[in-house]
Amino acid sequence: MSAYIFRRIFQSLLLILGVLVLVFFMVRLTGDPVALMVSREATNEQREAMRVALGLDRPLIVQFGDYMGGVLTGNLGQSLSLGLPNATLIGQRLPATFELALTSLIVALALSIPLGVLGGMHPGSPVDWLGRTVGLAGQTIHSVWLSMILILIFAVQLRWLPSFGRDGWESLILPTIALSLGSIGQLVRLARSTVLEVRRENFVRTAHAKGMSGQRVAFSHIAPNVAIPLISVIGIGFTYSLGGSVYIESVFSWPGLGSLLSNAIGDSDFPLVQSITIFIALFAITINLVTDILYGVFDPRIRQR
Repeated sequence: MSAYIFRRIFQSLLLILGVLVLVFFMVRLTGDPVALMVSREATNEQREAMRVALGLDRPLIVQFGDYMGGVLTGNLGQSLSLGLPNATLIGQRLPATFELALTSLIVALALSIPLGVLGGMHPGSPVDWLGRTVGLAGQTIHSVWLSMILILIFAVQLRWLPSFGRDGWESLILPTIALSLGSIGQLVRLARSTVLEVRRENFVRTAHAKGMSGQRVAFSHIAPNVAIPLISVIGIGFTYSLGGSVYIESVFSWPGLGSLLSNAIGDSDFPLVQSITIFIALFAITINLVTDILYGVFDPRIRQR
């Protein structure tokens, strides 16, 4: 098990290094960053002053060394539009994003797992029909379109819930629904298909043949095997919620990383966009690492490869 964990950590570190290198060079391959930060009326002297202030006048290898050193020490630079350190801005907006992403994940798990498991245990039943309908809706309805419909119905017409901001639990309801629907659809379909597959396995039939009750078979044999594929999907789902909140936060004016990134792109705040991108990528890699380790804990076949 320790060799498996060490291998996954080493692979994650290589992936992090690759992401950092990719972000550094992709930003510079898209053109002159200074041209995106200054107005069209700026003089050559103003452009050159901006280039010197950002350190873009130095050799590329020196820029890369400063960039890597800043990332390793937590110094992600300073926002051009807000005049504050990027790490400070990310820290201020992170709680709101985590609140929305975690709430969406909890709602998705609470609804999808029972629907998927019950649908797989009782195929063709009303519960199964409901689960398949929810799964199809979650896979086909776009979250941004759903957000607009929710705002139109519950905020504009019925005036039951606020349409923007982060002020109490009421303001969390609509963005949570919009963000969690995609995860609900994916988890329902996966849980249902996994239960149907496991129910046909020989060890389940043997358990029934030995006289074990259906409830005991479900908890002792089916549930552990269903949990294995769900672990990876849950980890990916949380990462998706964190990244997908970029659009949802913009629609609902939720004061998290998503709206901060959207504003930074609109303001051509190159250092802030780069810092948020790096943070989200590092967080996603970390979540995937934890997911892989848990996957190995629950499935011995994985860690023996």
